Amino acid sequence: MAISANYVARETFANLRRNVGMTIAAILTVAVSLSLVGGALLLRQGVNKATLQYRGGVELSVFMRADAPDGQIDAVRRELASMPEAKRFTFVNKDAAFKEYQEIFAESADVREIVTPADLPTSFRVVPAKAELVDVIGRRFATRPGVLEVVYAKDAIDKLLDTTRTRQVAYFGVAAVLLVGAVLLIINAIQLAVFSRRREIQVMKLVGATNWFIRLPFMLEGTVQGLAGALVAAVAVYVFRNPILGVISDPSLSAGLTKATATSSDALGTGIFIVVLGAAVGAIGSAFAVRRFLRV
Repeated sequence: MAISANYVARETFANLRRNVGMTIAAILTVAVSLSLVGGALLLRQGVNKATLQYRGGVELSVFMRADAPDGQIDAVRRELASMPEAKRFTFVNKDAAFKEYQEIFAESADVREIVTPADLPTSFRVVPAKAELVDVIGRRFATRPGVLEVVYAKDAIDKLLDTTRTRQVAYFGVAAVLLVGAVLLIINAIQLAVFSRRREIQVMKLVGATNWFIRLPFMLEGTVQGLAGALVAAVAVYVFRNPILGVISDPSLSAGLTKATATSSDALGTGIFIVVLGAAVGAIGSAFAVRRFLRV
């Protein structure tokens, strides 16, 4: 018996209407769990942005005061250039610092508008000749005239990771439990649909319907439930990406140049992953339900 797309669609949505309460519960459970997954993924991307200044092997940054005169900045530059302990360094002027600031706060227009290039400090990003020389370089410049502070990449990154790792594990753990619950709801909904149509299924088998002809609408039902929940979660993550980060991230990631933010492209990529995951969850749950409970 040939499988008609019209038949599959009609039977799928008929099953969804028959179990509307269970369908809504499954969709909401998938949506909540995948929203947590999306939040945890956005938090990881936010941490990557918060450590933007430490890419390319930079081990420490020497931040100058915003009002430091050119003479003090030149003195630090000359000393770094003459130090064998410093493999290389990069000077970040106010315009470059402002560009970096805009990238970090790309989705926070209200924050970007209150800061001008003149408000930001210049800095030197230093790559040491050897990792063990980081402290030597840092101590040398910590008390130099015009230096605001010396920030060590390892300390800053370790702090950020420590403040987010536990939270990410917790969010993924709760999301996993909820996803298992969603799968069970999908299985139960399909089991009920199969049971309510058991006599009809027997008649279909007697007239020559194949197993796949009978199974496909039930499997598509679970996939639709997972996909619908995933779309809700993807939209929520995209629209509320920065408020979500503000709620789930540590306070240390809520201000200054370590603020965790997510761009629209970050949220879009996360949303696509969520949609694929939701469809997979629905398909797996429905396939298991059909295989185990549809005895034809």
